[in-house]
Amino acid sequence: MSQRSGQRPGGPGASPGLNLRGAVDLSGLGRPQQQAAAGGAAGGPPAGAAVVTVTEESFQQVVEQSTQVPVVIALSSSRAQGADDLAAVLRRLAAADAGRWLLGEVDADRHPRIAQAFQVETVPAVLAVVAGQPVPLFQGVLPEDQVRQYLDALLDLAARQGVTGRLDVDGAPAEEEAPEPPLPPLHQEAFDAIERDDLDAAADAYRRALLESPADEDARVGLAQVELLRRAGRADLQAARDAAAADPNDVDAALLVADLDVLGGHVEDAFARLVQTVRTTSGDERERVRARLVELFEVVGATDPRVMMARRALASALF
Repeated sequence: MSQRSGQRPGGPGASPGLNLRGAVDLSGLGRPQQQAAAGGAAGGPPAGAAVVTVTEESFQQVVEQSTQVPVVIALSSSRAQGADDLAAVLRRLAAADAGRWLLGEVDADRHPRIAQAFQVETVPAVLAVVAGQPVPLFQGVLPEDQVRQYLDALLDLAARQGVTGRLDVDGAPAEEEAPEPPLPPLHQEAFDAIERDDLDAAADAYRRALLESPADEDARVGLAQVELLRRAGRADLQAARDAAAADPNDVDAALLVADLDVLGGHVEDAFARLVQTVRTTSGDERERVRARLVELFEVVGATDPRVMMARRALASALF
């Protein structure tokens, strides 16, 4: 595992607005029969703790807290330049948010299986778990204002999934946030379909929502996310990469690799690949690539700085 600072390579900086269902197998970590070092007694972190140290033994119990609050996993190493600064920023923000999320700090040198589970090769790296599902956030050392943006987007994602609890960080009774209003019927239908892994039905529900209300931004983003998951299916990332490398003009291969890169957290790589493909294509093929790139912008989030940068690159490639 390598250590870097201040760099933002392609992964795992995925959108905090996308729930990457099944992207990482977390089930093999943690030993529920053992007492968690991070939380003392079974059941999670101790009262008053917004920051816990995570080990391979305590990992599963910490992840279980993600059904109540988002769990932010910070993978680091004493050998990683800038890691201490990032840790201080995360601890400060965890304290400021007063139990809205749990920070789990992982020494990747001592607990490499956790890094492997998240497919992290470079630290420091920050990821999250919401309702048991992994959500890549960013890699490297970022300024506090950018870290704040990722956390705000994570809290928004968690709220949309009903994860709105609050840790007891002061010794007082944990405060529950007001319940979220019910989803519109077609959105609920789509959500239920996603829960049972029926992506075709979810896409159909979102399309009907858009027919009823073309300005429904949540339905548009939801449809883009579901379509991404449908396209990726059980595709083999390495086979897709090999096909794209063998023929740089293979538009279908480029589109598939970009989809898989977004799902795997390599957002900048996906955007750069498609912008370059826009530059080297024309006519209908160029329009296909442009449309896919715009759809991936929806998935990642219009306010994400990587999207704004890629939009400028796309405009330059087109004009």
